[in-house]
Amino acid sequence: MRQHLTESKLSVLNRSRKDQPMTLLSTNASNTKIAKSQKGTSYRIASLSMMPDRQICAGSKMADCFDLCLKSAGRGVMKNVAASRQSKTDWWHSDQRGFVDTLLKEMRRFRSTCHKQDLTAAFRLNTISDIDWTRHVDIDGEFSDCFFYDYTKIASRLKNRQPNYRLIFSYSKAEAYQRQVAAALKTAAPLAVVFRGHVPTGRWFLGREIVDGDASDLDNAKALNKVVGLKLKGSTAARAAASPFIVEPEMAVI
Repeated sequence: MRQHLTESKLSVLNRSRKDQPMTLLSTNASNTKIAKSQKGTSYRIASLSMMPDRQICAGSKMADCFDLCLKSAGRGVMKNVAASRQSKTDWWHSDQRGFVDTLLKEMRRFRSTCHKQDLTAAFRLNTISDIDWTRHVDIDGEFSDCFFYDYTKIASRLKNRQPNYRLIFSYSKAEAYQRQVAAALKTAAPLAVVFRGHVPTGRWFLGREIVDGDASDLDNAKALNKVVGLKLKGSTAARAAASPFIVEPEMAVI
């Protein structure tokens, strides 16, 4: 087949392969929250950070949270980090099969390394995306000895029945999103709420007790029937912005 390709097509093909990121997973805990989450535990976490768009984070339109997305928080402001995330997203859109094949290889290597270190491999494959990975990864089969967790804005994903995959629902008070919120509240899934200024722990919001969600995502994933309170982060402008994604602490009740 290769001999029938024109020189121009070969050039495009080789360039696209060259542009593909060599590594998809981050396994060095460069993400502050992941470093905090795994510290002092028997878990080691690998994460996948892609640049979100309306396709791989479909719920962001209804939730009206795209502009204040965590994509611009922390290391996300660095050009090389943003470029790496974008290249992964581009690869996903252009060659999903190749992307998934590479991801699975990296996941298997990471799990093997964790076993040698007498640790449990944990995966957060949606650091700032919202892909249904149950369609691409045999989570409770091949990877049944690993732990998975993610945040999601798609309430139907909370029906997941895989015992080693925990989902946390992301709240927004956007009007178009309220059917999703109502559906999520019918489940025991943790509800992540972003508060401006501080997290009013010990108070209640939407009938659920608020707990500190900034300490550990591993704990957050297991905080059933709780509101996981997250302090609003990002630039000064982002912290001062008005958005249905942000809740004022005064809205919590005793």
